[in-house]
Amino acid sequence: MQNHFPLWKNLLIITVLILGIVYSLPNLFGDDPSVQISAGNSLEISAVQLENIESTLSSAGITAKAIELQGSKILARFNNTEDQMRAADLWRNSLGGKFTVALNLAPATPDWLRSLGAEPMYLGLDLRGGVHFLLEVDMVAALKQAEERYNNDIRMALRTAKIRYKSVTFDKGAVKVVLRNDKDKQAAIALVDDEFRKLDMKVDETQPVIFLSISEQEIREIKKFALAQNITTLRNRVNELGVSEPVIQQQGDSRIVVQLPGVQDTAQAKEILGTTATLEYRKVDTQHDVQNALDGRVPVGSRLYYERDTNAPVLLKRRVIITGDQIVDASSGLDQNGSASVNITLNGIGAKKMGKFTKNNIGQPMAVVFIEQKSTTKIVNGKKIRHKEKIEEVISIATVRDAFSKRFQTTGLDSPQEARKLSLLLRAGALAAPVDIVEERTVGPSLGQDNIDKGMLSVLVGFVLVLVFMAVYYKTFGLIANLALTFNLVVIVAVLSMLQATLTLPGIAGIVLTVGMAVDANVLIFERIKEELRNRNSPQTSIFLGYEKAFATIFDANITTLLVALVLFGFGTGPIKGFAITLAIGILTSMFTAILGSRMVINWIYGARQRIDKLSI
Repeated sequence: MQNHFPLWKNLLIITVLILGIVYSLPNLFGDDPSVQISAGNSLEISAVQLENIESTLSSAGITAKAIELQGSKILARFNNTEDQMRAADLWRNSLGGKFTVALNLAPATPDWLRSLGAEPMYLGLDLRGGVHFLLEVDMVAALKQAEERYNNDIRMALRTAKIRYKSVTFDKGAVKVVLRNDKDKQAAIALVDDEFRKLDMKVDETQPVIFLSISEQEIREIKKFALAQNITTLRNRVNELGVSEPVIQQQGDSRIVVQLPGVQDTAQAKEILGTTATLEYRKVDTQHDVQNALDGRVPVGSRLYYERDTNAPVLLKRRVIITGDQIVDASSGLDQNGSASVNITLNGIGAKKMGKFTKNNIGQPMAVVFIEQKSTTKIVNGKKIRHKEKIEEVISIATVRDAFSKRFQTTGLDSPQEARKLSLLLRAGALAAPVDIVEERTVGPSLGQDNIDKGMLSVLVGFVLVLVFMAVYYKTFGLIANLALTFNLVVIVAVLSMLQATLTLPGIAGIVLTVGMAVDANVLIFERIKEELRNRNSPQTSIFLGYEKAFATIFDANITTLLVALVLFGFGTGPIKGFAITLAIGILTSMFTAILGSRMVINWIYGARQRIDKLSI
């Protein structure tokens, strides 16, 4: 028989339809207002702690829809936002700094669907609500850090090469190296040519002095690296907050866009994103008098700091033992006295440096310096002026009792909350340069729901208009095309859900466009069938030839559109990518449903009947 599918092909289409229905269902259940409670360290929350959290909620007369223990966090679901807000405030007050309490939205997917791995699509910021930050990377600070690094590296390289010099200072945008004689000058020039090729060198012909400045190409590389490193670090920090499908992308050559869908409590997110905090470990200078330093006579090779708690002055060596970028893991905890601490794990280079220092300095004091960049906005003469402040405090001074290298503990923090925050920042990595939040927008869930309603209305109106046209113009075949179109819409949603794609307003636009385009294939097929009927072919033969001859045209038309979608995805950003993804998926699913799905139904209706005098087309 011409119009008959083998059993395997029918089973394939039916299986795709069933899977499409199952994996698209989670999108019908919406979200629950929820509160996420995360442990302040890497340990999991115990059953006893969970029981205490539940009892605190019940004693306040607040009813939770469900409370789930998920490893190192608890997710509490509520029936309304009022209970959600009350519970969050209650837990913040009762739990203190040991836990992080954040507001969120959790999918209300039934357990039986979740057991099958069926999850709803992620909704973008414009649909779900959340916060939008625009961060600007301080490129001046990035260049200054690079200059200080080159200053120290040049000094160390001269010492290692045993080249005598009088001074290495930073003067007027360049490192000024004053050598002892012309012989040392020539040796220094050779060293720079070999190890510091990225620097521009100017030689003073009359004196043993050379000037080293960062080349234009290196400046561009430093800025590019600072931006890329900050994007990576911010992504790590956002992952620590547990946000689903955040958007973190570059804007221009110095700005970063951060979008956090579903986040309702922006205070912690803003603090974590904008904070530049790290640690430095330095040796305490016990050979010089602190009072002389206070009087302005700071010895060469040392710096004056102040302790956090007592504000007492302390003299530390300028040479840093290790810095925060050599820390690969950090977790908050308590020391032997019950005070807040951070457990540090170093990388190979940092462990080698720390091991060498502690081995050679047993009995000597070592200080931990906490460094934080803060940015505040003040209104001056009606204009917003950003003021940057760098805070450097000695949080701990301890005597080295024994040699250690890779793992150790840092104490002296004010509270467990500060220890947790510092450990999070250290785990995520240090920012290559400070960032300022230059713009902050909050998109409420009500606005997101309004966008969803309008988007769904546009899909529904377009869908219904197409259904009516096809049913009126093509009669029974039009109704079959409508079934295929419905099948296509279900499969699109299922595929997006299985891929855990993020749906945005442009994505909905792509679906609307796909609904209009999906019937194109059926229109081509049906018109071809009508043409074959006019050529006096039998109905069975007309159906067969209509599908066979229209396939090449359908394939060519859809492939060209698919190529455009791929180009949009490859070169576009943000919303354009969302539009391209839904358009591409829609093209592929429409070919499957229009060609195979509609053909299967037509085969069931007309293929089993050997003699057909007329087609309802």
